[in-house]
Formats: sequence, C-alpha cells, structure tokens
Amino acid sequence: MAEAQAGHRLFKMEIITPERVVLEEEVEGVVLSSPEGFFGILRGHAPFIGGLSIGVLKYRKDGKLHWIATDNGVFEMSENRLRILADAAERGEDINVLRAKEAYDRAKQRLGQRYEDLDHLRAELALKRSLARLKAASGGV
Repeated sequence: MAEAQAGHRLFKMEIITPERVVLEEEVEGVVLSSPEGFFGILRGHAPFIGGLSIGVLKYRKDGKLHWIATDNGVFEMSENRLRILADAAERGEDINVLRAKEAYDRAKQRLGQRYEDLDHLRAELALKRSLARLKAASGGV
C-alpha cells in the first residue's frame, strides 16, 4: 500500500547538458536555484518555465536526498515532467573534491589580485561554480 501511494508522488526529472544526459529518473521532489531564488517542485506543480542558476539542485528519491551541481540553463515543469537544460551539471557523488577545492582556491586567489586585465565576472563565476561543486559533493553543506 505504501509503495502504491509513493508512486502517486513521483514525477519524471531529466537533466540534460550539451554533452550528455546527466539524470533521467522518477523523483519525489526537487529544489533548484534560479535567478529569482529557490524553487521547490513536487508532482502536480503548475506548468512553469524558468531560468537555472549556478548552484546546487537537491532532489529526493526513495526517501534519500541527492545533490547535483548545476550551471546556468533553463527548466520546464509540465505534465509531471521536469526538464532541465543546463550548460553543465554534475552529480555530487561524481565530483572530485580535491579538484573542486583547487579550482575554488584558484578563483579566490584571482579575485584577490588587482590586475587591470582581470575579468572579475569570469573569476566570480568560476568561484560560484567551484563552490556549488564542493557543496554538491559534501551533501549540500
């Protein structure tokens, strides 16, 4: 009986990047980052299209939480299907924490430098991406 009820709460989520399909699963709920803030999505959500920000997407499947580092993109929720088209996305368990920490340290160091030709926006985005990867790898902490 509980399994039948759980099936009524599920909806399909797809995360697609230009390189690959990162995820295609039935999930219980999703929280994602948008330029407008965070959005929580459950089965039965009204049709909705929005922008995706650099951040950490959190979803629940089989009662367990999972994290994915996401880059900019768009999402659409319609007919109990969440489609996410992201520039990049990486499951938390697939992230090399050492490499993410090194990227974070490099971006932070670059931002501390005062060169005229330093692209501050690019350095800030690199810092946000590396921080999102670290958070996804550590379970959103």
